[in-house]
Amino acid sequence: MTFRPRTELQTHSVFNQVPELVDVDLYGADVVLQEGLARYAPPGAAERAAALGQALGRAEQLEAGRLANRFPPELKVFDRYGQRIDEVSFHPSYHQLFALGVEHGVHNAAWVDGPGQSHVLHAALEYQFGQVESGICCPLTMTYAAVPALRAEPEVAAAWVPRLTSSTYDPRSLPAELKRGCTMGMAMTEKQGGSDVRANTTRAVPDGEGWRLRGHKFFCSAPMCDGFLTLAYTPAGQTCFLVPRWLPDGTRNALHIQRLKDKLGNRSNASSEIEYHDTWALRVGEEGRGVRTILEMVHHTRLDCTLAAAALMRSALVFAAHHAQHRKAFGRVLVEQPLMRNVLADLSLEWQAATALFLRVAAAFDRADADPAEAAFGRIAVSVAKYWTNKRCPPVIAEAMECLGGAGYVEESDLPRLYREAPLNGIWEGSGNVICLDVLRAMAREPGALPAFLAELERARGGDVRLDRAIDQLGAELADMDHAEHRARRLVERMAVVLAGSLLVRQAPAAVADAWCAARLEGGGAAYGTLPVGVDTGLLIGRIGQA
Repeated sequence: MTFRPRTELQTHSVFNQVPELVDVDLYGADVVLQEGLARYAPPGAAERAAALGQALGRAEQLEAGRLANRFPPELKVFDRYGQRIDEVSFHPSYHQLFALGVEHGVHNAAWVDGPGQSHVLHAALEYQFGQVESGICCPLTMTYAAVPALRAEPEVAAAWVPRLTSSTYDPRSLPAELKRGCTMGMAMTEKQGGSDVRANTTRAVPDGEGWRLRGHKFFCSAPMCDGFLTLAYTPAGQTCFLVPRWLPDGTRNALHIQRLKDKLGNRSNASSEIEYHDTWALRVGEEGRGVRTILEMVHHTRLDCTLAAAALMRSALVFAAHHAQHRKAFGRVLVEQPLMRNVLADLSLEWQAATALFLRVAAAFDRADADPAEAAFGRIAVSVAKYWTNKRCPPVIAEAMECLGGAGYVEESDLPRLYREAPLNGIWEGSGNVICLDVLRAMAREPGALPAFLAELERARGGDVRLDRAIDQLGAELADMDHAEHRARRLVERMAVVLAGSLLVRQAPAAVADAWCAARLEGGGAAYGTLPVGVDTGLLIGRIGQA
């Protein structure tokens, strides 16, 4: 028996409506991701990505993403007896999605031996997850990214890395030693400094085998995690510490959650303000070298901020293309109309470039241990890619929303949720100015970074005369570092656009590379939907795959 809603109402008939987009195969429909894994990932990665993509696209998981945002986390500071517990509770849909992410290894695919083990696999899994619910991605990302930072302190790593890389989701609030799997958060910035962590005031004093911290953090991400990497000053300088939720004796650590942030988006994920009241912690890395230690974590979280933008772009684009394929206006299906085709093709071009960027950066992470040039390239390219993809994300989603018209502006369409999410990853792990200054710092302090970046561009030399000109122009701009800070955004933007062009010319179908060179390297309009005449809009739209 088929169950259908009523379409014949007393006042009118309901027709020309778009069917619900449910039970989709996120991997099987994404040819760009498939091509990237075939290029960069080891054997077994594609199969694992396919399994998650099929599971995530089911109607019940899509609905769980909506519910997790509709019913955000709640802070419970005290229990019924007045005892301080500092617990955060979540809707069951949040735990449902988190368990799925852990089961499929989003957090440990780069670290645990198994089929497809790589940063590329991790990136592919997280990218698919970000198309369903971004709030789960934050603690999964930090748990993934904490591993290289913890390795700066072998004894701490020996105890904590196995817990963080477990494939079992265990949300119980218990000492880490009693859990089947743990998660890791981060608390770095303070009220008076923000990104300038040198302005931090939190202090640490020795206490036996550990330390005691006193101070505050204005942003503590995912406060329900089992431990947090944080910064505090010792006499030797700012130092990295691991703060566990529970003490070794089984009592709660004095980590006080002051409140949860009321954020624009990312509603399913708890972000908080905390205070350290002589909070017990373990030192991680060399005393006085805490920023360098925790930047190992930040380096990896920036990869995830990059791929998150591509995930949001794809999710919005799929909604827009699906609508255009089923909705008629002015006597024709929208997707058959030239101006709509221009818009969809332009959005597809932006998403394909963003995907190419994050996959190439992830591949550099995989090769970093064996190849110093790849390590240097990854160091600078992750910041370049994070900056640019996240600058492009909000306008892409706004344009996708406009493809649906008024229907896209209502919450039932899911596009408002994506739009609220769009600015976030451009702020997390370094906002635009911080990231651009970091690129300049990498060029100045790491001799191999810029040469490795330019060498990557040169691999496409001869593939398109417009790209060749852009490479030469960029080289001239980078050779002149007068007023570099004033010009930093312009420089990083050009680095990202030319890098994307280099990747597309070498890897994408000729029509995709041609469109990028024509619209992004040779000028083009400021708005989406301004691709020049002659661009193969059919191929660009066809590569969306899920419309």
